Amino acid sequence: MKGFLFWIGCCVTGILIAVFAVSGTPALADAAEVGGVTLPDEIEVAGEKLVLNGAGVREKYFIGVDVYAAGLYLKEPSADAERIIAADETMALKIHILTGMLDSEKFTEATLTGFEESTDGHTAPIQDEIDLLITAFAEEINKGDAFDIQYIPDEGVKVFKNQRSKPEVVVPPGMPVKEALFGIWLSHRSEKHLQELRKDLLGK
Repeated sequence: MKGFLFWIGCCVTGILIAVFAVSGTPALADAAEVGGVTLPDEIEVAGEKLVLNGAGVREKYFIGVDVYAAGLYLKEPSADAERIIAADETMALKIHILTGMLDSEKFTEATLTGFEESTDGHTAPIQDEIDLLITAFAEEINKGDAFDIQYIPDEGVKVFKNQRSKPEVVVPPGMPVKEALFGIWLSHRSEKHLQELRKDLLGK
């Protein structure tokens, strides 16, 4: 009888282990990996919990090089790009540089191109804010560097580099620049690989 009960207990234990293996345990569900970079499923920004909405890799169109891994963090998951862009709520982007081919000048140029496309060429009203924001990328950029781009209502946009406690730049509050900034990754872009990254960030 004892042997039979022991056998039943082992079976139940095995079933529970299998169930948890399929459903996912906290130890296995606390991060996502893209481009060889581990991104946390949750972060805290200005005292608010944000969840990973989606993540992907930005590839260079004509040479097939992984340029950076990116993750979008929101208060609640959403696949609605327009709503996310227009939302006056805390959100963040994590960017991890994956190649030594991307330097400060190229990253700045790509950011400026992104602003042009996300605003349909109407950058003039927010040009001062753009000029301020791109100073965050003036320092030499190397493979392995990481940027945290955060939008916090009433505080503005903050850009941190390599988890430093002090931001590289703080752009004063304003929805036009916030919308244009997140539109770099969430609006419809002309390049195929940027469209693919957009879908990944939206969790599609």
